[in-house]
Amino acid sequence: MAEVVPLAPKQPETLVPGDYSMSIEPAGKRVKVVFNGQVIADSRRALVLKETRLPPVYYLPRDDVSMDFLQSTDHNTYCPFKGTASYWSVAVGDKTADNAAWSYEDPIEDGLGVRGYIAFYWNKVDAWFEGSPQVEIDAPETGIETANPLAGWLLREAWEATSSAELVDRFARQLVEAGFAISRLSVIIPTLHPQLASNAFVWRHGQSVVDERDLPHYGLKSEAYLKSPIIRIFNGEGGIRRRLEGPSPPRDFPILEDLLEEGATDYVAMPMHFSNGKINVMTLTSDRPGGFTTRELGHIYEILPILSRLLEVHALHRTSRSLLDTYLGAHTGQRVLNGLIKRGDGEDIPAVIWYCDLRGSTALADSLPRTEYLDLLNRYFEAVAGAVLDHGGEVLKFIGDGLLAIFPMQTSDGTTVQEPTFCPEGGDKQLCCKNSCHLAIKAAREALKRMAALNEELSEAGSAPLACGISLHLGNVTYGNIGAASRLDFTVIGAAANEAARMDGLTKELGLGVLISEDFERFVPGSLVSVGRHALRGVAQEREIFTLPELLDTTVR
Repeated sequence: MAEVVPLAPKQPETLVPGDYSMSIEPAGKRVKVVFNGQVIADSRRALVLKETRLPPVYYLPRDDVSMDFLQSTDHNTYCPFKGTASYWSVAVGDKTADNAAWSYEDPIEDGLGVRGYIAFYWNKVDAWFEGSPQVEIDAPETGIETANPLAGWLLREAWEATSSAELVDRFARQLVEAGFAISRLSVIIPTLHPQLASNAFVWRHGQSVVDERDLPHYGLKSEAYLKSPIIRIFNGEGGIRRRLEGPSPPRDFPILEDLLEEGATDYVAMPMHFSNGKINVMTLTSDRPGGFTTRELGHIYEILPILSRLLEVHALHRTSRSLLDTYLGAHTGQRVLNGLIKRGDGEDIPAVIWYCDLRGSTALADSLPRTEYLDLLNRYFEAVAGAVLDHGGEVLKFIGDGLLAIFPMQTSDGTTVQEPTFCPEGGDKQLCCKNSCHLAIKAAREALKRMAALNEELSEAGSAPLACGISLHLGNVTYGNIGAASRLDFTVIGAAANEAARMDGLTKELGLGVLISEDFERFVPGSLVSVGRHALRGVAQEREIFTLPELLDTTVR
């Protein structure tokens, strides 16, 4: 690539009223950048951009950068002075730094001097050299006008984290860089999830990744939780601190025993408040003699409200994802997150349709106390819906004691394809349908097996057994949003969905637990047994109906 010749460097000038200014000047020295032991940039023509309250940035001619080690990404940022920046990740050997380099390819006026030049984040590469000596960015010279060494990081970098785990990792590493004596840091955030009570993110000095832990709801009754200091903070007590040095360190919480074995000298737990009033907890551990200083804890306390808001954003995203998965299903929830939220949004797809109904539910509801009936209904749904989910199906809705599900199209290796058609572009839809039919049959057999196990438990308890009918069909349906303008349901509609529901009545009439349509059977020929041609309510022509071979001698009433 031809050398990019910069325009005449801009001289310092005031860009907005006040003291904010930016300048581009020749560096006047050889600048070298090293990543994972490899020199990735080496230039005597570097420019240095200086901007108020930001660290100086070297911009290097592209010819002086080893572009083979840079991988273009779709990330970009916007500067009101320089324009839109394009980004590259740096990859050398087995080490990668995401979005570590950037360039203004088509800058606005104030950035014309660095057009096409490449810049690197100071803290995302391993070493910088000015001439022979290695140099590092000096925090006091960055222009961040604050006595708190965490404030500049909070403004410049914290927002870049894409998850709670990444934010906790970046924060802990910033504490280390700022000289804080931190050996362990944890963040515990309660969550809205049907199975999990809270998410925990644990960082330890010397480990490369944050340990993500989930506390199930039953864990709230465990001795470890009930005797933990965090429960007292959740209950509004405020911060807790235990100095762990001396001949008789406190041991009033079990966690302190573990920390003492690790050589900890100080432990602090403090509340973090979200905007909705929910209390979360951050814990800090030090292994330095004397523990944390008042100055260190003061700096953390000072920036905690802003850090809490960033963590809240990630927590809300996690909650949205888990609630959509729980109430809509994984595939459907992802479509809603992708923007299919208006009435009429959706697509026409071929799908395997599963309809299941519990027998005798009206009599059960009339004869059992409400709590017992709901428990029985949930155990039934756990058996049949669990079988669907375990075999790649999507449970769309529970209709009283009925269940409507679909099986997304599958590739030949059984991988779920999450394209709108559930089939890879240019792929074999017949093969996809065949895979989905086999999965639906496996799920039906598994559901019957689980129902048999449930009935054994009911029999041992002196209760009557349960029975259900399962209908399997395949056809084209509309998969999307229907309903009132302000109250929508993401589901499947169409003749195929209606026929699957109509077949449910036939399971009662024939006394068979599973019935399968002729449209379905043609993708799995030879594996099912015909039970003749039958009329379905509301369907003009009779349909040939099939069942599983092992069910011919089994009646379901």
